[in-house]
Amino acid sequence: MALSQIILSELCQILGAKQVLSAKEDLIPYSFDGTATLKTMPGCIVFPTNTEQVASILELANRTQTPVVTRGSGTGLSGGSLPVRDCIVLCLVKMNRILELDRANLTLLAEPGVLTLAVADAAAAAGLFYPPDPGSMKISTIGGNVAENSGGLRGLKYGVTRNYVLGMEIVLPDGEIMWTGNKCVKDVAGYSLRDLFIGSEGTLGVVTKVLLKLIPRPAARKTLIATFAQMDHAAQTVSDIIAAQIIPCTLEFLDRMTIHCVEDYAKIGLPLECEALLLMETDGHPAAVAEEAAGMEAFSRRNGALEIRVARDEAESAVLATARRSAFSALARVAPTTILEDITVPRSELAKMVRFVESIAKKYQLRIGTFGHMGDGNLHPTFLTDERNKEEMHRVEEAFKEIFTETIRLGGTLTGEHGIGVAKKSYLAQFAGNAQLRVMRELRRSLDPKGILNPGKIFD
Repeated sequence: MALSQIILSELCQILGAKQVLSAKEDLIPYSFDGTATLKTMPGCIVFPTNTEQVASILELANRTQTPVVTRGSGTGLSGGSLPVRDCIVLCLVKMNRILELDRANLTLLAEPGVLTLAVADAAAAAGLFYPPDPGSMKISTIGGNVAENSGGLRGLKYGVTRNYVLGMEIVLPDGEIMWTGNKCVKDVAGYSLRDLFIGSEGTLGVVTKVLLKLIPRPAARKTLIATFAQMDHAAQTVSDIIAAQIIPCTLEFLDRMTIHCVEDYAKIGLPLECEALLLMETDGHPAAVAEEAAGMEAFSRRNGALEIRVARDEAESAVLATARRSAFSALARVAPTTILEDITVPRSELAKMVRFVESIAKKYQLRIGTFGHMGDGNLHPTFLTDERNKEEMHRVEEAFKEIFTETIRLGGTLTGEHGIGVAKKSYLAQFAGNAQLRVMRELRRSLDPKGILNPGKIFD
């Protein structure tokens, strides 16, 4: 049933009437996130501006057993911020201040609604570097990055969001406020609760402040792309680069369909008569960058690269990087519905998995463009379909099942950076097993016994 007027009245008392939306036309933009085909109408949207307001909202929700779904910019791709019917959507975009940049300790303290790009820009302005760079970094929020443990193109060398979170302020489901972590480089006092909440997809608590680690800015960077007649040659190039102990900051790939879509979209002069493209970037000390770039170019030639382009300067580097960074946008122009998936396999199985996705596309007569982070085995098979075509959507679902099953068989995981959310929860038991699933359920129940936070996400 709809939210009661009593609850709406209390929310208005906490926040002020202008920060509570309940009219149907106001709810529609918050009824979906970046995940294709999913939509549910919430009961209301609230916009807190400080931790105390968040705590009061959760205390009210816990007392009245009203479901709460936390939301940032809504860019998630697994349904993690999808509302449940008649819930309170706790939208944190107005908690968007960078509270401190501490150069002495290389840290930045931010509220959850700060855009990821704003964090990176603030670090750069201080001569520092925040490496995580999810594809949606221009519009995604740091709170959402923490909730999903977001990755990005630089994950191979620099890791994911988890590697840069030193501490967090968290509001628990009953409204109690907790701080975990600190500015210390070493801290092993008690359980690592910080790590428990990172990637928890809004099911255990609401993050209201994030203490991030920054690092020195690399002095130099070099970008190059190489194209190959066969995916196996690209995969072998990646294997050779890693075996030579070269760890690029970026090591990405595009398949044939994605290359054609990107060139049609961005018109950057990509060669079209190839099966795979590698985008490679190295950064660090200028001498090391020059040596590593030369090594990557040599391995590409040794494995039969059709063409290699090396950026002459920062401007050309940005142009070459467009080949990867615009992949999703380019593919999204092709069909009414674009479903961007997220699987990860051991690097040794990468070429095999790409071939498997190609065979599934033929088997189910679907258009699938595949791109992703070849350096860490994270693939993004992207389905170009039309949700209005029920028969085709059934084939898409069957294709998903086979791809996820094969991923698990090869020793992979269901998600490298997008999370489980709603979209993948039916496959989690197959991946995690009974014992792991039981422990996760018990942890969730112990922190949120009334089940108000993001119900139905990760598992029922």
